Amino acid sequence: QLQASGGGLVQDGDSLRLSCAASGRIASNYFMAWFRQAPGKEREFVAAIRWGSRYTYYADSVKGRFTISRDNAKSTVYLQMNSLKPEDTAVYYCAGGSRTMLSTYHFDRSYDYWGQGTQVTVSS
Repeated sequence: QLQASGGGLVQDGDSLRLSCAASGRIASNYFMAWFRQAPGKEREFVAAIRWGSRYTYYADSVKGRFTISRDNAKSTVYLQMNSLKPEDTAVYYCAGGSRTMLSTYHFDRSYDYWGQGTQVTVSS
């Protein structure tokens, strides 16, 4: 079970940090990711991290502004979002997958577990 938190209403250029806590230990082969869905749009990939490695992956739209990280001891994945823009407004979901691969981490269908979503609203 995944529990996401940290969303809110901020202004253009502000920062937010999202958290996603897992109810149990996360195995090293898991991918953990963040997706987002804006009103009227499909859910899209934001960032991913392979739990047992240092490698991180980002959508082009957030590269250089967002950072995904993990805390092994807390089984928690974070998404630090800097220089937020109005187009970042969406519901953000965390996801976890044991079947996810390097070729599929950006597809939501490759993840088994989903958090409940947290709203991020960026005003201009």
